[in-house]
Amino acid sequence: MASDVSALLKRIHAEEIRFIDLRFTDLRGRDHHMTIPSTELTERFFDNGKMFDGSSLQGWKSIHESDMILKPDVQTAVRDPFFESPTLVLRCDVIEPSTSLGYDRDPRSLAKRAEEYLRSTGIADTAYFGPEPEFFVFDSVRWDVSMKGSFVEIDSQEAAWNSGRHYEAGNMGHRPAIKGGYVPLPPMDSLHELRSEMCEVLTQMGLVVEAHHHEVATAGQCEIASKFNTLVKKADELQILKYVIQNVADGYGKTVTFMPKPIVGDNGSGMHVHQSLFKEGKNLFFGDQEGLSDTALFYIGGIIKHAKALNAFTNPSTNSYKRLVPGFEAPVLLAYSKRNRSAAVRIPYVDSKAATRIEYRTPDPLANPYLAFSAMMMAGLDGIVNRIHPGQAINKDLYELPKSELNKIPQVAASLNEALDALEIDMEFLLKGGVFDESMIRAYIDLKRQEATRVSMTVSPIEFELYYRGG
Repeated sequence: MASDVSALLKRIHAEEIRFIDLRFTDLRGRDHHMTIPSTELTERFFDNGKMFDGSSLQGWKSIHESDMILKPDVQTAVRDPFFESPTLVLRCDVIEPSTSLGYDRDPRSLAKRAEEYLRSTGIADTAYFGPEPEFFVFDSVRWDVSMKGSFVEIDSQEAAWNSGRHYEAGNMGHRPAIKGGYVPLPPMDSLHELRSEMCEVLTQMGLVVEAHHHEVATAGQCEIASKFNTLVKKADELQILKYVIQNVADGYGKTVTFMPKPIVGDNGSGMHVHQSLFKEGKNLFFGDQEGLSDTALFYIGGIIKHAKALNAFTNPSTNSYKRLVPGFEAPVLLAYSKRNRSAAVRIPYVDSKAATRIEYRTPDPLANPYLAFSAMMMAGLDGIVNRIHPGQAINKDLYELPKSELNKIPQVAASLNEALDALEIDMEFLLKGGVFDESMIRAYIDLKRQEATRVSMTVSPIEFELYYRGG
């Protein structure tokens, strides 16, 4: 540790770094930052950290116990490419002053406890995660919510609804149709250069980019894929990825959202999460049952058993359930399949034993990665410990099954409130090893209930269309 800190301080001097940006993540998954002059960063700083007010973040401390400590992780140091003054970013754990331990409601500290618990079980020593977050790039977005009414209006020159619009420079007509945007060439894919610049910046910040492309929906739906990593490191990288995507887009005069369902009538944005367990360099998921081991099958069984409780973390918004609608090719059916993308769990084709993994397709990119990855792993471990078998793989189109068969397959939660209800009942698997804390889970549930209540009490324009002239 001392040598790492010494090397970092030498780097700061050599690169003439002026500021240190201390970043941390709240319960919702939003990043925050506090910036200090680089002269404040000493070896002692890494021991003592920086005090801040934890009561100003929802779901955290009350005002009479608000003091918290930001403790930087020296291994996370990376240059920020957007700030004009040379700035180095350090991701921080939030420390409880009274115990000098990671705060039980700090998502990153929780994810570290999850990795420690995995090693303590003896089942595996490493969990790998590979999320695939999708996102929309819009030219503009406007909304208002008030007593006098509410509206939302988004626009994108790429959107199919602009095929008849007059533009001063002319309407070139090359744009994806509704559900027609999967991997087209430019000029239909108008965002190629934007995504390429995003990838360049992501590479500068340490991510290994594997591909980028346009996604299915019209109006600028995209995906940038990056290489898998261990649980905490991949959660860190996902926070960097969101930051880079939003800021590069802003520099182009565009706006990005990771909302699962920002537009009506076209595909939503998911975040399929690839997962595997390793021990002493060996992939524990490889075997002779559909290419999977018993360990992998039991892991799937745990995911399926706890899926509704997991929804509270993997699909944490009311908007999430506008994507998870049965009958619309959404991954709502709790089954697994070798190739079938209509199943919640898919087994991707791989060309080596080491690459064997499962892909959980239900999550969306609004998920707090530290909480979601940890919760999925805890569910999988519970499946392994209790030998929860998921049954036989279903390798046919689940949406073409007869209704009598379809009704036998369990489904994910249909709303945020249903997911929160499930989490209240089914949280024991998360508490093992002190990974999640019950008071933290209940604070998270309260936070999300407030969101659900506000949405349920807000009158929407569709209700006027349905009911204004009578029921």
